[in-house]
Amino acid sequence: MESPTRTEPGTGMRSSAPMALQAREFLSFKLGDEEYGIDILKVQEIRGYERPTRMAGVPTFIKGVVNLRGIIVPIIDMRIKLDLASVDYNEFTVVIILNVLDRVVGIVVDGVSDVVALSPEQIKPAPEFSDNLQACHVIGLGTLDERMLILMDIEKLVASSDMGLVSNLAMH
Repeated sequence: MESPTRTEPGTGMRSSAPMALQAREFLSFKLGDEEYGIDILKVQEIRGYERPTRMAGVPTFIKGVVNLRGIIVPIIDMRIKLDLASVDYNEFTVVIILNVLDRVVGIVVDGVSDVVALSPEQIKPAPEFSDNLQACHVIGLGTLDERMLILMDIEKLVASSDMGLVSNLAMH
């Protein structure tokens, strides 16, 4: 039996790949009024916020490090990294522990919403902005009913040169 085909949006081209296999899952989280999404496969765990140990000479968006079962994990405040208004940490503030590019890092977010499965039709290309908006870290916009998620390429963000977390040798 032949697998069902579908038309790729905007191209008129037929695809024989089953749609269910092309859906991607994202962990959605809040930063201020906006909702973001990152590939669920990069998420190792979600933890409550605990104050990290400060490190001298690191960028301001790196809050410090925590010891996670013997692994020293740098903690990145996404609000500072993305030039958003600062916020007081509260009981909803969480750290998402990620495993990206063979490195464990944590990102501080205002709260985690849920895991969202998005089909290719629900992922729209990101509009082009000037470089200062760091649009290169955005892979698209996910639409789900009335919600819109800013889908981030967390590997590109962590590997960016201003982070200093991943050597150029680790990037492929």
